[in-house]
Amino acid sequence: MKPIIQTIENTPIIPVFYHDDIDQCIAILKSCYEGGIRNFEFVNRGDNAFQNFKHLLAYKKVHFPELLLGIGTIKTKDQAKDFAEIGADFLVSPIVREDIARIADKYNLLWIPGCMTPTEIALAEELKAPLVKLFPGNTLGLQYLKAIKPIFPKLKFMLTGGVETNQENIASWFSAGVSAVGLGSQLFTAPSESSEDDWLKTLCKNLLEWSKVK
Repeated sequence: MKPIIQTIENTPIIPVFYHDDIDQCIAILKSCYEGGIRNFEFVNRGDNAFQNFKHLLAYKKVHFPELLLGIGTIKTKDQAKDFAEIGADFLVSPIVREDIARIADKYNLLWIPGCMTPTEIALAEELKAPLVKLFPGNTLGLQYLKAIKPIFPKLKFMLTGGVETNQENIASWFSAGVSAVGLGSQLFTAPSESSEDDWLKTLCKNLLEWSKVK
């Protein structure tokens, strides 16, 4: 599990994506990878989520074996078990549940639970989650992160929800002490002024560079 944490910290921009069309999923995965992304969260939010995730796992094993491909929006132990059994590299939840933690432990998977309150963070720590997702990030804000980190000095934090794809916003979160950020719809919206076909690849490269704050 330590190598996974290290990979996330080394390349701490995590795309959070779902699409019904597997060809679109592969195209997005490819662009992100070419932009330097090494951790990708596909979300369990559509009718084709399970089958598309299986296809993505098979594709990445052939083309991007060093990529970590995790599954998000895991809310039940059965979902956790199903995706663990087909080879998910990590599990992300919007909630904290002991039965999901047990599944992750059984399959030796990194589990990233979503937390909003100190009580939820304390429970996640008790369940041995080394990395906690603060969600929604734009609601909690920078000051919350700065206040909560000293209370839980052994935990690492990932910020998801409302992260903006500009240098100022990215740098502010990493300066405040996050280990990673998850980016959803804002990452996958092409800039209106962009004429590049590989705008997503370029944006991922920029985001990774902006995350390197001292």
